[in-house]
Amino acid sequence: EIAKAVIRLLYAYRLTGVLTITTDNGSEFSAHQEITKGLKGVVVYFADSYCSWQKGLVEYTNKLIRQYIPKGTDFDTVTPRFVKKIQTKLNRRPREKLNFSTPTAEFFKHFR
Repeated sequence: EIAKAVIRLLYAYRLTGVLTITTDNGSEFSAHQEITKGLKGVVVYFADSYCSWQKGLVEYTNKLIRQYIPKGTDFDTVTPRFVKKIQTKLNRRPREKLNFSTPTAEFFKHFR
């Protein structure tokens, strides 16, 4: 299911914006070859185990998500609508690392 969602969300950007995906070694990306095939050559890289510094953005984003969904939350109680709300908030949140621009603004700068 994760592979299908990644392909659906990133397909339009596969040739010009998304060239690689870096993730941790979680089982949710076990279908990484399906993502590479579905996105026509986008390569999926995996960080080394116990090397959180190799995926700093993932760790930082997880920290931000935990503000809305605390560790130990039963995900059966989390609605897709709530997840979308979190996604929108985080993508519109200015980041110091982006000179106080937002992830959304920075992403779409590549498609003007």
